[in-house]
Amino acid sequence: MRGKTIQVFLTDGSPRGIKLAEITSNIEQAIFIPRSKMNEASKRKEVSRPGIYFLFGKNGEDRKPLVYIGQSRNCLDRIKTHDQKKDFWNYAVLIISKTESFTQTHVEYLEELAITKATEANRYLLENSVNPRKFKVPETMEADLLDNFDTIKILLSTLGFPLFYTINKEEKSKEILYCKGKEALAEGEYKEDGFVVFKGSVANKDLAPACNNWIKNHRANLIERKVLLEKNGVYIFQENEIFNSPSSAATQVLGRNANGWTEWKDKNGKTLDDLKRK
Repeated sequence: MRGKTIQVFLTDGSPRGIKLAEITSNIEQAIFIPRSKMNEASKRKEVSRPGIYFLFGKNGEDRKPLVYIGQSRNCLDRIKTHDQKKDFWNYAVLIISKTESFTQTHVEYLEELAITKATEANRYLLENSVNPRKFKVPETMEADLLDNFDTIKILLSTLGFPLFYTINKEEKSKEILYCKGKEALAEGEYKEDGFVVFKGSVANKDLAPACNNWIKNHRANLIERKVLLEKNGVYIFQENEIFNSPSSAATQVLGRNANGWTEWKDKNGKTLDDLKRK
């Protein structure tokens, strides 16, 4: 992949305020808006253009974050209608065209594609209540829209939302780590935005009595989402699952309080802590 220049403009000089992000040679622009800055955002003309938007929020400590994906001819006005109906979100990201070239057809197609790709990546829990319909556009338009989407994917990740990036186990990776204990045997990898436990990993079924409510609630959530499925007295990971830290991953695998920096080891027995001290 070639290098790219991304320009991020802090509209009020604060890194926690409204931000405009764009690849300078492309037409797409991402507008990052904290929920507390909605009134300030309404003073900007870009926010009233047609586009798609994403509402991001938390789903409790160390659980998958939430996202709602929508489209509108006037993005900010549409988001304001969500204020009373959707309490989960803290940040909105609008994607508009700097050249004002997005039509209703463009944004409807991009919305459907975004929902489909977010579902496939499985990094966030979608708050969308209906499945998108199959939206057809001419072949030439579709090619342009796929280019638009590639830029959207990069801009969202640059702003801290890797919504469309699938967590894959790289068979040839030298960074595969292992966590073992009792019946537990898990494989994982430490990545930029957390620690991934790979599908097929085995976790101890029972939690130690000393585990606090946070650990118990997290385990219950993994079971409820069917990430963990009981089989032959252990839990099996049914999909790749990303945790906020190596320790939270090790705790769920081992069923007890654990220091992930020493519990996760490579094939030679070196701990994650040793590896990152190189």
